[in-house]
Amino acid sequence: MTDPGEPTGSTRRMPTVEQSDDAHTPAPDAPADAREPVPTLERGDGRAGRFWSARRVPAALLALVLLGAAGLLLYDIAAVRADHPAMQWRRSLADGLAEQRLDDTPVLVGAGVAAAIGLWLVLLALTPGLRDLLPMRRDRADIRAGLDRTAAALVLRDRAVEVPGVQSVRVRMGRRKAKVRALSHFRELDDVKTDLDAVLEEAVRELGLARPPALSVHVHRPAKKG
Repeated sequence: MTDPGEPTGSTRRMPTVEQSDDAHTPAPDAPADAREPVPTLERGDGRAGRFWSARRVPAALLALVLLGAAGLLLYDIAAVRADHPAMQWRRSLADGLAEQRLDDTPVLVGAGVAAAIGLWLVLLALTPGLRDLLPMRRDRADIRAGLDRTAAALVLRDRAVEVPGVQSVRVRMGRRKAKVRALSHFRELDDVKTDLDAVLEEAVRELGLARPPALSVHVHRPAKKG
């Protein structure tokens, strides 16, 4: 969720994916017989899944823990095979496990912690992650693009402040919904909201997202001072 805050100076229109009236405009530097149609928002089904995180940190930590535990255990087993006594920690662990009851508090706590860690790892393996990266429409099979939620919120904010009567705007961009709160210092609030709805719907469309978020627009008057 992003909150770029209120604009503090002049705003600049940020680039978006514009529609092209001519979907077959050739690239200027390509040979005439090798030019391909330029992709636009109207071409292709545009479906795209979320980007998957590599999960490098959890995977590296788990690998280090398993490697250390396996290495220590194998070393102790090899030492026993070489007629050396087992390490004290393994003898103590075996004795403790033999004496502990399954309903003892330490056993239940340890089992709960192990189950929680296991569920966390399963959740990481089954979920994409990268929640701040919004997938964009795919009009070519070999190209994938994503838009950061902060950048998308800034685009909506810049478009919103261009509406007459809007004094400031705050945008919270989610994966499924974009919440816009605007302050209007003149014009009727209903008229400002109508214009905002139209401008922001066009801005969301021009973002080129695979799953455009739903808009929630609220317009208020600035708080009276004193």
